[in-house]
Amino acid sequence: MLFYSFSVLVKLHTIMLTQIILYNQLKEKVDFFVKHLAFNKFVNKMGRKLALPLTDILSLGLFKHLGQIATKKKLWEIMKPKCSYKTLVVNINRFYALVLLILSLILKNNCKNSHIIKHLDSTDIPVSCNRKARYHQVMKEFASWGKTGKGWFYGLKLHLISDLKGKLLSLRFTSGNVDDRTVVIDLSKNLSGIFLADAGYISEKLAKKFYQENRRILIVKPKVNMKKLATLAEIFLHRTRVRIEINFRNLKYFWGLLTSLPRSVAGYLANYTYSLLAYCLG
Repeated sequence: MLFYSFSVLVKLHTIMLTQIILYNQLKEKVDFFVKHLAFNKFVNKMGRKLALPLTDILSLGLFKHLGQIATKKKLWEIMKPKCSYKTLVVNINRFYALVLLILSLILKNNCKNSHIIKHLDSTDIPVSCNRKARYHQVMKEFASWGKTGKGWFYGLKLHLISDLKGKLLSLRFTSGNVDDRTVVIDLSKNLSGIFLADAGYISEKLAKKFYQENRRILIVKPKVNMKKLATLAEIFLHRTRVRIEINFRNLKYFWGLLTSLPRSVAGYLANYTYSLLAYCLG
């Protein structure tokens, strides 16, 4: 019994050390962006000072997702910052726009070094379970009913372009009822290469508008009941689309992209931006 307790303590100690190492590594990256982008200019010089330095606030918000911590309450209990739980939540949500700026810069850099083969797709981002959707108020201005192959959901859509290496290149959030094809041109702006998409993007008009000679082409997987057949090369390329599905799976199940806990729009937006940036930095 004593040996069992000792082994459990060793495991807990190892986990704690791992978390500390991960947090310190993450904090170094965040500190680099805070200094080089002069983020401290966004902090009010007048009035009450921040309970935590800006680097700590952003790092804690990102570590929640990097460390797969379920809630901000749990984050506060584990990290024990020198502020109240409410103050931590308010500050994490308050500075999500700075996180979005870092994310946009990373995506821009990814585009410069992207693989020629790219994947285009969207996924559902429920803001509430279907049973409680009619009572949901926080995101009612942005969320709507949408349908995927898995069924109906109430929330948003994340439209994403990633490359064969899995790097995120471009993304957009829309309401849940938006047709995936309507955001393709804006989403792929300034990108080139071979773009692969599923049958939901079938549109002759879109394919012609998207195409740029010697620069980019959109290859859409045909439906089973269509007369058009895919070539062997297209079949091979479409098999690589699992890469973008892996991105969606990781973001949802391991990086905390999905949530129904925030009590403000800023809380939802903060959760999405911190999750995506943590994924890119991880």
